[in-house]
Amino acid sequence: MQEIINASAGQVLPPPRHIAIIMDGNGRWATKRGLPRTAGHKAGAETFRRIATYCKNIGVKYLTVYAFSTENWKRSETEVAAIMALLKRYLLEAVDTMEKDHIRLHFFGDMTPISPELRALARETDEITEHLSKDDFQANVCLNYGGRDEILRAVRRFAADCAAGERKPEDLDDALFSTYLDSAGIPDPELIIRPSGELRLSNFLLWQCAYSEFYFTDVLWPDFDEAELDRAIAAYHHRDRRFGGVKK
Repeated sequence: MQEIINASAGQVLPPPRHIAIIMDGNGRWATKRGLPRTAGHKAGAETFRRIATYCKNIGVKYLTVYAFSTENWKRSETEVAAIMALLKRYLLEAVDTMEKDHIRLHFFGDMTPISPELRALARETDEITEHLSKDDFQANVCLNYGGRDEILRAVRRFAADCAAGERKPEDLDDALFSTYLDSAGIPDPELIIRPSGELRLSNFLLWQCAYSEFYFTDVLWPDFDEAELDRAIAAYHHRDRRFGGVKK
């Protein structure tokens, strides 16, 4: 297993522990080829499978991907149905292979509007994940997810605990608040990647990205490959990460 990245000639550097990706550009990829947008999502799903495997093989511990946002319900019923069908197919395969491949799978987002069948599959993957080692690779899929929505849900949970007498408002600090988020127990991403040429976060991991490094590329997600990920990691290693301090 390759556990490190050759970030530059003669220099060997480890990959970030946690990489997050906004999987953008599926529709444009399909349109450029005269194909329906659903074909782009199918190609994007295969890219996710390939990149997740590569991340696992090079020693990345966590991969978080933006699969479906709280705003994506505005898309056509046909496109939404295609995305959900692809997710169902992926989850069915994951249930069969997670233990064998030592891949943990976790979901961020409000699962309430998701179909009962998909929710049941998600619960099944959660149960499998609980049996795997904490040292195994973990993929986090953001489904019906929005950064603002995540923060609001966390605030409501904390407020409910205060109302129940389990917490006091003065207890709240960064560390405690993080335990109410979907990402509780998972380190913040060191690197956030957005393909497709867009230069914005689009409501992705708003709390967790406070000190993340960003990598933007014009490559559309279905065309994103291992070499592009290597370039993103190499760029990350050229950043001066001071976390608000001054380099000595």
